[in-house]
Amino acid sequence: MKKIIIIGATSGIGRELARIYAGEGHLVGVTGRRHDLLYSLQLEFPNHIITECFDVTSPQSITHLQSLIEKMDGLDMLIYNAGYGDVSDVLDWKIDKETVDVNVNGFIAITHFTFQYFVINGGGQLATTSSIASIRGNSHAPAYSASKAFQSIYFEGLHMKAKKAGWPVYISDIQPGFVDTKMAKGEKRFWVSPPEKAARQIVEALRKRRWRVYITRRWWLVAKLAKWMPGSVYHRIG
Repeated sequence: MKKIIIIGATSGIGRELARIYAGEGHLVGVTGRRHDLLYSLQLEFPNHIITECFDVTSPQSITHLQSLIEKMDGLDMLIYNAGYGDVSDVLDWKIDKETVDVNVNGFIAITHFTFQYFVINGGGQLATTSSIASIRGNSHAPAYSASKAFQSIYFEGLHMKAKKAGWPVYISDIQPGFVDTKMAKGEKRFWVSPPEKAARQIVEALRKRRWRVYITRRWWLVAKLAKWMPGSVYHRIG
């Protein structure tokens, strides 16, 4: 039995990940801002789900995380799945600020703490739900793409750091395309995956300790095309 924490598990991919891991018999700590949704998840798996209700942008986020680790008597894996993003065609400051608060500031506080925890306590696995949007800029949601790029690049650095130091800390950057959740916005969506399918593929990839994961798998093609597309072409469509 593993002890797994999912940051942001009230809905979507995070909730489905919690269901899979709890159904496999693991002890799963779930977090989020909506206590009622966390509680309903706990009712599904009363012997395998532990909750801690908090906002990742709170100054007390690490205190809450430590509390959850103590309730679980340890930690083997943490998945940072909290996220925010919205279309900002007129460059709305409120949207940009909330995006950075959740996807950058909240993210780095929790993942930095967890990486250090694993180094001190003999190892573990750390994953983040980034996005295909991390690869290039986007005119419709510039802060979202930038914040996800921050996550992916930070995790690549952690992956390299752990490898070079010989620490048994396994890093995974999960990059989903369109998944049918409230985060998936826009009219021109394609290859939209149900959250259940996305979660199953994530669990499989994490089991193999893959450091970069495209969800669903076909999105690796979009990632490669977007990365190498000339700016003269991409800037007309992005």
